Amino acid sequence: MKRREFLKTMTVAAGASAASDGLLGTLSPGASAGQPEPADRLPRPEETVRGDMRYRALGRTGEQVSAIGLGGHHIGRQKEEAESIKIIRSAIDAGINFMDNSWDYHDGGSEIRMGKALKDGYRKKVFLMTKIDGRTKEEAARQIDQSLKRLQTDTLDLLQHHEVLRLEDPDRIFAEGGAQEAVLAARKAGKVRFIGFTGHKDPLVHLRMLEVAGKHKFRFDTVQMPLNVMDAHFRSFGQKVLPVLVKEGIGVLGMKSMGDGFVLKSKKVTPVECLHYAMTLPTSTVITGIDSLNILKQDLEAVKTFRPLTDKEVAALLERTAEAASDGRFEPFKTGNGFDGTAQHPEWLGAPDKGPG
Repeated sequence: MKRREFLKTMTVAAGASAASDGLLGTLSPGASAGQPEPADRLPRPEETVRGDMRYRALGRTGEQVSAIGLGGHHIGRQKEEAESIKIIRSAIDAGINFMDNSWDYHDGGSEIRMGKALKDGYRKKVFLMTKIDGRTKEEAARQIDQSLKRLQTDTLDLLQHHEVLRLEDPDRIFAEGGAQEAVLAARKAGKVRFIGFTGHKDPLVHLRMLEVAGKHKFRFDTVQMPLNVMDAHFRSFGQKVLPVLVKEGIGVLGMKSMGDGFVLKSKKVTPVECLHYAMTLPTSTVITGIDSLNILKQDLEAVKTFRPLTDKEVAALLERTAEAASDGRFEPFKTGNGFDGTAQHPEWLGAPDKGPG
């Protein structure tokens, strides 16, 4: 996409709201939180139901993924490895086929546990994704090979650039000798099928990543970002980025529907409401933390009972969460650095750029 066309798209998207059938409204100064302005509708991906699980189209990839995905960080939190493996296999047996992970989760522990869980034929049942932090070609290539080894697979269904948080991250990734070269090489070698990126800090960074990719004549297959009832009110990915992804046919991976528990601490919404809200948006999958069989049961029930929220239900959720969400205190991944692994470990990104002097 040409720069002029891309900027035009962003301008339209930023002004678009998403009411009706679960699409959030952009509120003007004169609008109330409970009355989003009318706006164009963003269609959800095509969906099929098999048993108690819903499967949605993943952008233009031709793949179908479960409406909820298994979060990779949470399956590395169990004290015993066997418990992690049991959770993963139970989720797959119940129909969850989207597996999230990252090179850096628990120093590789999450990938190691998932790799063991995907033995005995389970690998063939899932759409496997992991992420890398490296910003240089050399570091990215090293992390890709480590992830493949830990996950005990020859091919990743999806590889994503992780923690695109800074405005300069896109420039480093797409620079000569940058991480994108390693990712494209991995795809050419058959190690990777599809390519995406993730981030949780600011929608402007996501838009810049899409813009820089467009300059390099590259379109991502997926984009992962926070989508929750608090996001609707504060530095909103749903309002600013989601319309662009839908327009471009890029698969939307929702995350932090409960903000790692912080959204629930507001006492304004329940876990099932959080999941239903995120699934009502045009998400291909909503990646959620499942750290016990009880949480798995809860989340499976949320899928089983799901129906798209009505305008009235969305408006009620927005009104209920407006004040709590106004300053981002229940979305600390946007306002603080506690969720920024690469800020705490800059060495993961690769060699630093040459500075002054």
